[in-house]
Amino acid sequence: MTDTWQTIADLAGLLDGHSTLPREQQVLFQLLKIQEEAGEVAEAAIGAAGQNPRKGHSHSWQDVESEVCDVIVTGMVALMRMNPDAEAVFAQHMQRIADRDLSRPGRTAAGHSSHAQFPHPGGAPSTSEPA
Repeated sequence: MTDTWQTIADLAGLLDGHSTLPREQQVLFQLLKIQEEAGEVAEAAIGAAGQNPRKGHSHSWQDVESEVCDVIVTGMVALMRMNPDAEAVFAQHMQRIADRDLSRPGRTAAGHSSHAQFPHPGGAPSTSEPA
């Protein structure tokens, strides 16, 4: 398994090395890249649900999962490009979220399965291929 934050730092360094733009513009375009990737999630979800009459079932739910991962990675790279201590910034933010949302009585992750798959409309598992 890879060290996630080292991979993110390597990706950020690779992008920084290929750009001739000022740092502020590099960060701005990286932030815009998050929106681009989010649009790809939308496209894949529409395709997985077969809701584009022109394309039909053009994607699988696995495609949607992959696109969501791309959004997460792109966001992590953006954070790293904004702050080289991104891992600590993210850990602190996650702790604030956990303290806010999970430490109150009655708020638990009961019933949540980290292996649950979002079903394809009609009951097919996310591993199904496009029709």
